[in-house]
Amino acid sequence: MQSKSCRTDLALEASMVHSAQGLDGVSVTEECIFGCKVTGVSISTQSAADILCKPIGKYYTLELDGFIGRLENSFENAAMTVKALLRRFEPVAHGSSFLVACLGNRAVTPDALGPAVSDSILVTRHLKARMPDDFAHFRSVSVHRTGVLGTTGIESAASLKAVCAETKPDCVIVVDALAASEAHRLCRTLQICDSGICPGSGVGNDRDAISRDTLGVPVIAVGVPTVIDADALCGRETVRGMFVTPRNIDELISSVARLTAFGINLALHPSLSISDLDMLLG
Repeated sequence: MQSKSCRTDLALEASMVHSAQGLDGVSVTEECIFGCKVTGVSISTQSAADILCKPIGKYYTLELDGFIGRLENSFENAAMTVKALLRRFEPVAHGSSFLVACLGNRAVTPDALGPAVSDSILVTRHLKARMPDDFAHFRSVSVHRTGVLGTTGIESAASLKAVCAETKPDCVIVVDALAASEAHRLCRTLQICDSGICPGSGVGNDRDAISRDTLGVPVIAVGVPTVIDADALCGRETVRGMFVTPRNIDELISSVARLTAFGINLALHPSLSISDLDMLLG
């Protein structure tokens, strides 16, 4: 379990807590892509990973204030930024077969990001197998909704390992809801990293890690923070173990899930536009 000071799934927050800008083995950068602010955190040594409570890897955090505020062209700009960030990772840019793993519990709204994203992923694996000429310009994409241990009795990592053995993807893109340590980041930031994910770690309910080591293929994790530890808000022991989510979480999950799905679709099928996806997905 993470220490209290590390009770966040966001590398950006962890780097801020530990003043990582001057920490050996950590580099922090800021840039603007399609008008969206993106902060990159690169962790290159195990000692830095131990301090930040995050695995070695590259982490990008996209700020979604413009999108949440419904500014003009904000959806298109944010989706294109997600595409650009995903395609910085070699397995996404050059792979031909992908498995999009959607974690979470649809019945619990703050944990429903993964299932909601799965509804808008363009699935092509079966079509390319049956009609390869018609779908020559698409890449092979399949989706797996893992569910959660409490309702399936199966660890998500174990379920994904079996599906990977069957589908043999070049890369797994895993989507899950995250925890943050700052309330203003809830549903307003999106993190993409190449270090995989440990489901439940942000809320102290660690499950088996989903990573290259456990699946045998590269894993890119995409997540949006939807909860914050109540103790971080008021500092009272009486609320320890309780988590807070925005009151309009239903609306926010719907919005960020569509954005996340479109960004993934654009990255995996770079010849498609947002209008193409609108038509294909209905």
